[in-house]
Amino acid sequence: MLKKIIFMGTPMFAVPILKSLYQNGYLVSVVFTQPPKKSQRGMVVKPTPIQNLSETLNIECRTPTNLNNNEEEYNYIKKLDADLAIVVGYGQIISRKILGLVKNGFINIHASLLPKFRGAAPIQRSLMNSDKETGISIMKIIDELDAGPICNSYPLEILDNENFESLSERLSLLASEKILDNVDDIFSGKAIFKEQDHKNSTYAKKINKFEGKITWDESAKKIIGKINGLYPFPGAFFLYKGERYKILKAELTNTQGTPGLLLNDKFEIGCAENSIRVLEIQREGKKAQKIQEFMLGSQIKKGSSFV
Repeated sequence: MLKKIIFMGTPMFAVPILKSLYQNGYLVSVVFTQPPKKSQRGMVVKPTPIQNLSETLNIECRTPTNLNNNEEEYNYIKKLDADLAIVVGYGQIISRKILGLVKNGFINIHASLLPKFRGAAPIQRSLMNSDKETGISIMKIIDELDAGPICNSYPLEILDNENFESLSERLSLLASEKILDNVDDIFSGKAIFKEQDHKNSTYAKKINKFEGKITWDESAKKIIGKINGLYPFPGAFFLYKGERYKILKAELTNTQGTPGLLLNDKFEIGCAENSIRVLEIQREGKKAQKIQEFMLGSQIKKGSSFV
């Protein structure tokens, strides 16, 4: 008899993982995801990527605003008598009361090599930290955030000048492959969960959109990390004559110059150490442009200051 799995997830990152479980014959009995959200103008209600996929796969999808202190959802999960719950970016803390309802407990796929970067934004923080390596960790959920014992961790090299969108996709595909063996080991009793080294834990706090403002008296390497880590949202930006310019893609260069000053017609901007060359940019309220196209119609010229 197939073991029953509960899947809890919300973002695009979780989509390949749910798809992999389904395509490889695992019985996902129900999916939990965040409720649909209204667009900024309130005209369209948008389901989460996981709700869209669950409907395509014809899997029951539940969208409680609050999973905890919810008698209906508690009774539903209890009656389901599931064998395992898999959580991937669900977006809600799961109470101890709910955690006790599943035979083999709740496991979480976290996008870092725990105990490094526990918390909401491990991929972004890893890129902003200019790390060379990250990975995924498969851990048991306990009361403390991302502090549960780990079944397996899988490292992944961060590519040169890689951004959040690309790295997130590669980590998700890695997780979609590795979760299958871990589920099999859990069901067969072969899985071994080991305590994390808690004294070496670090925290990846949620991204605040105001963090995107570029400070030019930082090194070019750190600024490139911010640009890549915050792409595509909320984005790294500078202000010029009251308008916001989002830098979508840039590269490190060795040109030296005053921090925040446009050094030449190649759109190199001075930093505290070295400089960056902007490759793609987006003016506030306008479409994204390659830098050559942007410069044709822009009033920003060599010698402009963005400080």
